Amino acid sequence: MGEFSLTHILLLAILGLIFFGPSRLPQLGQGLGKAIRGFKQGLNEIDVDPKDIQDHKQVNHTSQQTTQSQKQTETQNS
Repeated sequence: MGEFSLTHILLLAILGLIFFGPSRLPQLGQGLGKAIRGFKQGLNEIDVDPKDIQDHKQVNHTSQQTTQSQKQTETQNS
């Protein structure tokens, strides 16, 4: 189970020809190829550096402290 033999591939090809016809099958293959290529490019573009994550956390923490400080200043001035 989980293995494709030549018989399985031929059966899928025949079913594809029956359902989609010979003129539409190349278009479907091309669309599938573009989708897979786009997915792979998207995976390659994701390059997360742990240092970037730590820097982002520090900036977020500093931003929260600044917001709290501003709220305290506004409360004291009111």
